[in-house]
Amino acid sequence: MGDACQDALRVGFDRVIKLEFHGARVSSDAGLFPFRDLDEAAQLTESSAAELFDFRTGSNIRHGMTALLRQSIYGCLAGYEDVNDAERLRVDPVMRHVVGGRAVDRHAASTSQVARFETDVLCHPDNLAALMNMPGRWVDWMRQRRPLRKLILDMDSSVSPTYGHQEGTAYNGRFGCECYHPLFLFNQEGDIERVLLRRGPERVYAELTRGEKLEDVCRFCLCLYLKVVGKIYKGRVCCIAGAEAERLM
Repeated sequence: MGDACQDALRVGFDRVIKLEFHGARVSSDAGLFPFRDLDEAAQLTESSAAELFDFRTGSNIRHGMTALLRQSIYGCLAGYEDVNDAERLRVDPVMRHVVGGRAVDRHAASTSQVARFETDVLCHPDNLAALMNMPGRWVDWMRQRRPLRKLILDMDSSVSPTYGHQEGTAYNGRFGCECYHPLFLFNQEGDIERVLLRRGPERVYAELTRGEKLEDVCRFCLCLYLKVVGKIYKGRVCCIAGAEAERLM
């Protein structure tokens, strides 16, 4: 048993939403509301969706780019990595409200709609470039309220296992699986500044010594921070491409 809450909690982005305890009626995804509040305050998904190219035409478009981007991001944030989960999440009251738009009064996007958005719309070359820039822009927007005095960039790779016959996937002997081998660029606080998706067999050292890949990952971040921070590199980037890093600066 538990005592009833006298005053319902409300979230900032939508004052209509009330958070109350009703025993059996508990949503397991209510933890998305604080993230949605931060999103609303910083206008992260709304401004990012404005950078995406929407080539969809016709009168049967039910959800805008902002709503689809939110559903994709918040679904992963809640641990639902499979697009098949969208069929259940589309009627979930928490997901409908964090997505916003038409989803509040009706339903969020279906499995087929989310799948088309992630595998067709987002894979457009212009949108891939926008997605690659998105983490750095988000960090930059947050830093406008708390500027950095110095910047430390740490570059490393990770493994993203794949199943079936996905395009660009390959066997990686080090990780012992079929995978992609993305490259990540972090700042000193652990924020992801930029990501480069790579084929499974690519090696970190081989990529960095080519130079142009380092530019692809680093140049955008350096342009953002050049006027406000010093030039500090860490670990593998400094050892393998120190001269290239200086040239970029």
